[in-house]
Amino acid sequence: MTRFFVGIDVGTGSARAGVFDEAGALLASAKRPITIWHEPGNIVEQSSEQIWRAVCESVREAVGSARIPLSAVAGIGVDATCSLVVVTPDGKPVSVSPSVEAGRNVIVWMDHRAAGEAAEINGGEHEVLRYVGGKISPEMETPKLLWLKRNLPRSFSDAGHFFDLADYLTWRATGSLSRSACTVTCKWTYLAQENRWDGQYFKAIGLGELADEGFKRIGTDIVDPGTPLANGLTEQAAADLGLMSGTPVGAGLIDAHAGGIGTLGGQDSEGQAEVRNRLAYIFGTSACSMASSDNPVFIDGVWGPYYSSMVPGLWLTEGGQSAAGAAIDHLVTMHPASVEARSRAETDGISLVTWLDREATRLHPNLAQAVELASTVHVLPEFMGNRSPHADPDARAVIAGLGLETDIPSLISLFVAGLCGIGYGLRQLLDKLSQNGMAFDLIIASGGAAQSHLVRQILADTTNLPVAVADTQEPVLLGSAMLGAAAAGRYGSLREAMKAMSRLSTLYSPAGGTVRQMHDHRYRAFGRLQEMERQIRSDRRTLSS
Repeated sequence: MTRFFVGIDVGTGSARAGVFDEAGALLASAKRPITIWHEPGNIVEQSSEQIWRAVCESVREAVGSARIPLSAVAGIGVDATCSLVVVTPDGKPVSVSPSVEAGRNVIVWMDHRAAGEAAEINGGEHEVLRYVGGKISPEMETPKLLWLKRNLPRSFSDAGHFFDLADYLTWRATGSLSRSACTVTCKWTYLAQENRWDGQYFKAIGLGELADEGFKRIGTDIVDPGTPLANGLTEQAAADLGLMSGTPVGAGLIDAHAGGIGTLGGQDSEGQAEVRNRLAYIFGTSACSMASSDNPVFIDGVWGPYYSSMVPGLWLTEGGQSAAGAAIDHLVTMHPASVEARSRAETDGISLVTWLDREATRLHPNLAQAVELASTVHVLPEFMGNRSPHADPDARAVIAGLGLETDIPSLISLFVAGLCGIGYGLRQLLDKLSQNGMAFDLIIASGGAAQSHLVRQILADTTNLPVAVADTQEPVLLGSAMLGAAAAGRYGSLREAMKAMSRLSTLYSPAGGTVRQMHDHRYRAFGRLQEMERQIRSDRRTLSS
């Protein structure tokens, strides 16, 4: 009997499920929205109960649409944003919100309420910080735990479990308290290469009780992604999901890392699938860049190296930006012509950004020449700081070269300049990696914002590297399905599943000549805007001191 695998992906705004066959072909998918609460003070929250319901509804619809017998679902994999979930020992939600609303028990990855705690931690000489590029981010979990302890001490003490969202979902599915090496290594400071937590670190930053408890609230059994958990789906979870109890469930991944798994092992036209020379670029609300190596590479301002946190047995180096697709969305709404453009987009039944992409492509069918549309406009799109390579959460966006134009063409110029800015941020990261001995011959792009031909060509031209895409509509869901295939034993390892279930398709080659010269000029301007913005902040601090 043919076997099928369900991939579950919980992103920032929705939960999705996809059904794949053994070769990685997508049969059906479904999604449900997730509520997000935004509050003053960079607070962003969600509900784990609502997320679970959205997951269950998505799985039920996807499996039903695939028209396969439930007995043919052989394995399940899960990925999710690196958000913090807090529950009691028996799984009831514990509020993480200043509103003290119990259902709001998830601190979303993009929540920066713990920026002060992160800065405080970075002021100490903690050995574990070597594995996060020298500075911990407020998006990571230990600063958030410290904030919770200080600001909502009752919630901190009532918590029986602190989960990364992917681990919460596999616990909800199987009852297993095992944590994925992906989540705890990348976001919680677990030292996977030594199979241990650093108790001295937790005591030094003010979370000593977690160490004194033997780390039972944050995880004592750490396993590689794709490891089968407990006895598979519990009867309750199976009833919720509409599947059979006992169905194998693999240890999960952070969502961007699932994109890496779903794309990096793809075979090219010559049957090659070498992950070490490839950079996975996942371009969604945020942007994540994933690189694998045999040996650890320490780079200031770049997350990692993390052992076995994406591809088991390899080290992961991770860069990216907190706002990428979200930065473009925000950027274009600032323009006076955005109201008119959005009206036209709604008439056509598409989003504003999709409409702008289409119009830019219509104006410049030769996509490599699209940079000309940016004209005099330059955009440093760091609306939520610089995640890498500068590890500067206080950085902010800069727009230069605007005139008094308020028409649609000037909006398209701003849009294209913003896309170029995203590409230059990636090029800056690639330059930093290259300086530290990590060179690449291919970028593999995925994520919702990378579905555009224009975006892919701009990424190739701004970085001067070829860009490929996986031959699937849903590379992140596919990465999760691969976890299910590994957990079910269909393939001998996750790496074997990556090779068997993924292939590369279209290749976008960088342009040379004058296009290359234009991008080199704009890249230098990008760096100058960063320097200027940092100097302005420094001057402001001097004046206020």
